[in-house]
Amino acid sequence: MAIADLYSSGEHRRNLAHFAAIATLASVDGEISSEEKSMLDRFAAKFDITEAEYIEVLKKENKYPIDPPHTSENRLERVYDLFRIIFSDHHIDNEEMVLLKKYAIGLGFSGDQADKVIEKSVAIFSGRIDFDDYVYLLKH
Repeated sequence: MAIADLYSSGEHRRNLAHFAAIATLASVDGEISSEEKSMLDRFAAKFDITEAEYIEVLKKENKYPIDPPHTSENRLERVYDLFRIIFSDHHIDNEEMVLLKKYAIGLGFSGDQADKVIEKSVAIFSGRIDFDDYVYLLKH
């Protein structure tokens, strides 16, 4: 087995775990809406998730651990992906907020960092950012 095979298998395992976290957030309110299903389908394609893996992940007894990325940018990308699935129905509920915080901490953010990232992300995704933040985001 080549070293590249080991790397891609580990990368796929991380992507599968991330997809499982996204699917869990999508189903936290009891059922997956058509918008959430569409988003899950896109993430499945992005992460190269097979049909069998997709079906397994959607089972209630989902057993995939969080596999945190090594860089801050990759952790933020994972949080961003979660916000995309959460806001696919244009609102966030309490169960999703609880899971988001757990997931952010699992990714390696401290409790305070997780709160700040989530607070800022909610403001951005819900369109409640002030002008200064808007300008900063456009410039960076």
